[in-house]
Amino acid sequence: MLEADNLACLRGERAIFAGLSFTLGLGEAVLLVGANGAGKSSLLRLLAGLLTPAEGRLLWDGEDALADRAGHAARLRYLSHQDSLKLALTARENLAFFARLWGGTPEAALAELGLAPLAELPARILSSGQKRRLALARLALAPAALWLLDEPTVGLDAASVARLGTLLARHRAAGGMVLAATHLPLPLPGARELRL
Repeated sequence: MLEADNLACLRGERAIFAGLSFTLGLGEAVLLVGANGAGKSSLLRLLAGLLTPAEGRLLWDGEDALADRAGHAARLRYLSHQDSLKLALTARENLAFFARLWGGTPEAALAELGLAPLAELPARILSSGQKRRLALARLALAPAALWLLDEPTVGLDAASVARLGTLLARHRAAGGMVLAATHLPLPLPGARELRL
């Protein structure tokens, strides 16, 4: 279980949020909602271990999650609002890099997001929606307990959102947890809402 206990985040001298507490258990999903600049992306970066909380604690099964940042990173997948692709590499090559780190096969991940026909194309020529699907395909490589997603449906058409919904449902059915920042509805039935 992930537990945020009285978290605060500062950017510069400005408090983005403070006194934030919530839990996320096996199979659960939380939608982060709020206006632009409310701290959704900052919270995801903090939960991923990329930012240090100004106050409070982040716990994993009751232990300090950030005491072992490498161990914490291994139990999660963080997808920012940027796709983080190497544009000169093909779709398959982009996924092969992460498959070497985490396991899984690029072919299965490409198929999961409907990208198999585009496997040998350089990422630079993919549409914005195809690039987003390629970034999301990293989630399909190998299991990780926690998915932190920042605006995962940006640029996706309805069919791609449905594919993402299938991926999210399978992850949750296996006990995986999802925390997603969004301005749009996501295919996460039963998700709780956390408003910043």
